[in-house]
Amino acid sequence: MFVTRTGRPIDQPQVFRLVRRVAAAAGIDQADQLSPHSLRHSVATLLLDRGHPLHIVQDFLGHADPRTTRVYDRARESLDRSPAYDLGAALAAGVARHAGTYSAARP
Repeated sequence: MFVTRTGRPIDQPQVFRLVRRVAAAAGIDQADQLSPHSLRHSVATLLLDRGHPLHIVQDFLGHADPRTTRVYDRARESLDRSPAYDLGAALAAGVARHAGTYSAARP
């Protein structure tokens, strides 16, 4: 689905490096501790925080068992310590800041 500049498929180590490089560029503390799964965890947590039902988030993440998704729900209490949550907040702020730019480009 994603390729490198040379046209080769992107591999897992490249995705790890990309996540960490973007986080560091955004000034996220502990960027070197982030992973692609950290972002997945942040997405699940943010959706649950915004009131999306557990079964919808479960389907979105592809979890067969709702108990797997509930782990994200229980982890919401410790988000203040999570660099992934900080990254999610920074990304959300950037999207909000540029929302007019993106919506104006659409027909």
